[in-house]
Amino acid sequence: MIAMKIGEASQEIGAPPRMLRYYEQQGLIQSDRSANGYREYSADQIEHARHVRALVTAGLSSRMIKIVLNIESPDVQKDSRELAVDLVEELRAVEERIVCLEKSRDSVIEFLQRTSHADLLTRR
Repeated sequence: MIAMKIGEASQEIGAPPRMLRYYEQQGLIQSDRSANGYREYSADQIEHARHVRALVTAGLSSRMIKIVLNIESPDVQKDSRELAVDLVEELRAVEERIVCLEKSRDSVIEFLQRTSHADLLTRR
């Protein structure tokens, strides 16, 4: 397979070119550069970028994605204290987001229950 330029890679991955540039800036993906400086992506780089995109879509932060990618690497010691500390910090952040989301959900439910459209809640 011939290397894809960023526009083609963007369509293949399902993320805008600016998002791919952001992923690269964050150190989540890599691209090669052609002689004229354009980004080019190999098949492996496209597959890796798809994986990163899936993690982003799942709601993981860039910081957590780096941790996940690190954990998935065969070269990483899986039982390091530093990794465990990072995971605990991320777990706390996720739990805080869950609390906020639950409060938002409850507020929306309470509002709808006070309207004439409460019947919509049973359609979930």
